[in-house]
Amino acid sequence: MEDVQTRHANPLVVDAGSGNAYLGFVVYELFLKDAAGGELLSIEGRPDLTERAKGRAERLHFDRMRFQTAHIDAAEYPERIHVLMALHACDTATDDALVAAIKHGADHVAVVPCCQAEVAAQLKEKKAKPAGSMSLLFQHPWHRREFGSHLTNVIRALTLEAYGYQVTVTELTGWEHSLKNELILGRRVHGDNRRARLQLQALLAETGVQPRLTRLLGIKPAGAAGGGAEAESASEPVSEAEPAPEPTPDAAPASPSES
Repeated sequence: MEDVQTRHANPLVVDAGSGNAYLGFVVYELFLKDAAGGELLSIEGRPDLTERAKGRAERLHFDRMRFQTAHIDAAEYPERIHVLMALHACDTATDDALVAAIKHGADHVAVVPCCQAEVAAQLKEKKAKPAGSMSLLFQHPWHRREFGSHLTNVIRALTLEAYGYQVTVTELTGWEHSLKNELILGRRVHGDNRRARLQLQALLAETGVQPRLTRLLGIKPAGAAGGGAEAESASEPVSEAEPAPEPTPDAAPASPSES
């Protein structure tokens, strides 16, 4: 937040899958309440939660909080996002949030994934079982759930890296507070990272999965039609990344429409 507030006069923060918008209220109180500019857009699919949060913002006079009732994948996003955050957006909803961040050039991304079930289901399918001993990692249902969750988040981190983000994976809080506490942070520093893309394509090929995030972005496994280089190419020396354009202060973003 301090980074985008330094570089942009009117930073736009998106809270994707905001629920009761508690996270958004905390961010607004800490960073936007006394700032000269900046807006926070909360996107939530349940109308009752949207209306409740909107009323709370009115009572608190948080005039630059905006609310939209929509699922993350169907929301109307402003052309430019500066910070996107998603706390416990369930299963593929986190993928939808990451796609929005990538497509709208978010400077910073912060997501805490939850209930990663899609990849575990793909691992269960025969077509998603790689040859060799790799399949032993998810032979049992319990291991499949855990391995699937881990693999999902590894793919998410690699995808962000492929699109030029410097990624940090850490804990949001202690395990005693939440078992879903893996925090993926991304800061956009490059325009593209070919090495990370090759590694991602190799991982998709080796594990036989194709999660929603990679499908929406058109990233195919190595060796697939249109998938680019073969898996072994991921280890070849390649240019690390193309630099991103030099960041410049934005004009004030258009106010997102409310539902």
